[in-house]
Amino acid sequence: MSRAALLVLADGRFPAGGHAHSGGAEEAVKAGRVSGAASLETFCRGRLHTTGLVSAALAAAAALGLDPLDLDEATDARTPSPALRVAGRRLGRQMMRAARAAWPDPALDQLAAARPKGAHQPIVLGLAARAAGLDPVDAAYCSAYECVGGPATATVRLLSLDPFDATGVLARLAPELDLVARAAAEAARCAVDEGVDALPAASAPLLELGAEAHAAWPVRLFAS
Repeated sequence: MSRAALLVLADGRFPAGGHAHSGGAEEAVKAGRVSGAASLETFCRGRLHTTGLVSAALAAAAALGLDPLDLDEATDARTPSPALRVAGRRLGRQMMRAARAAWPDPALDQLAAARPKGAHQPIVLGLAARAAGLDPVDAAYCSAYECVGGPATATVRLLSLDPFDATGVLARLAPELDLVARAAAEAARCAVDEGVDALPAASAPLLELGAEAHAAWPVRLFAS
């Protein structure tokens, strides 16, 4: 196992397209739910334990070798918002390009052929982790960290928030990120025997509603 590969996959400079997405932070800032470091921490914590857990478990399951097409359908079922389904596939398409360049692998090629418009990002992330020689918990960590790192970075741009304050938010969330990544990996292991229904399906209705509102804006800084 290459820990260096984990650093490459988790690096914000990995060209997976996440810089164009705020993870719901842009809508939350406009609505007044995120206005500084304290409210950003609350937002990220809620995101981590809902959509973050779901995405991390899906990524871990893909890294573990579950059928990526089944997992892609399971992602759709866990994403009620059409806007978020579109965003997830756009991110998956960009992640696929980066992953195939970094770690060429037949499983990535097969998924790209089966989903020419893009598979959901957590599934591609999990396959990329597997191709890089990483284990399911590594995939879960990458996914969970991205879930909070994206909104934190976006909020620095949206509010001119001090980057040190945003980094402090992520540092304080680190113990919870550990718990979520481990729970996600354990759920993925259960899904090997019990099927994809064993994976988490935590809901975040406010994020879903916010995504639909955000998609209708005529002018926006971020794609989601």
